[in-house]
Amino acid sequence: MTITHDRNFDDLAEKFARKVYGGLKGEIRQAVIWRDLVAAVPALEQSGSLRILDIGGGLGQFAVRLAELGHQVTYNDLSANMCLAAKQLAAQANLAEQIDWRQGAYQQVIQEVDGQFDLILCHALMEWLAKPELLAADLSSKLAPNGTLSLTFYNAQSLVYRNLIRGNFKMLQAEFRAHPKSLTPGTPLEPETVQRWIVEAGLKIENTTGIRVFHDYVSDTRGGHQDPQSVIDMELEYSNQQPYKWLGRYIHVLATRLD
Repeated sequence: MTITHDRNFDDLAEKFARKVYGGLKGEIRQAVIWRDLVAAVPALEQSGSLRILDIGGGLGQFAVRLAELGHQVTYNDLSANMCLAAKQLAAQANLAEQIDWRQGAYQQVIQEVDGQFDLILCHALMEWLAKPELLAADLSSKLAPNGTLSLTFYNAQSLVYRNLIRGNFKMLQAEFRAHPKSLTPGTPLEPETVQRWIVEAGLKIENTTGIRVFHDYVSDTRGGHQDPQSVIDMELEYSNQQPYKWLGRYIHVLATRLD
């Protein structure tokens, strides 16, 4: 399926908040990404030492969490509704004035912001872009020497595996078409392809992990699946192990600039 323009989530902001961050899916995503970030960027937990750009920042959970630590955070999202929700979250924490808000296309934002950033976050955006192959290079241009890029993308392999489990064989034999109101993107991405784009952008891949490596495949919630914290613990344990990480609904890549 070909995307002709970058997806704006104005019409899906409420659904996104409810379906993704209103339950365990969002908790797993945040737990895995935060664990990875702290391991890769130790200064993250040191107050106020980093300049951070959050591209496609969504509901603002990471922007607010990082601002709470005193970092200089610039938030961006194409969706005005997402940006409004993120501002509301920041206001609840009395941090709205400490974040630089940039609502609009990411391509415009990276041209407007001055200087470079120690850390760039870009989570679950690439698969919604008309030209995803340009994203890594665009973000690399704003990354400081020895800076870190935290990128997540929707894993095409997980979509295939889930349809195999559910017996949706006909779907696998036809061109994939996501429903326009679905949170499943129309262009899930192959890990090898994304990693190639990252390397071609002059970045070195430091680590890859899977997000939700088993949670989304479970149809019978019994045993440990009935305990949310146990699920999070097991997701964290297997998210960076072979071969399970490549079954993740999303793949988290941490990369640094080669200088």
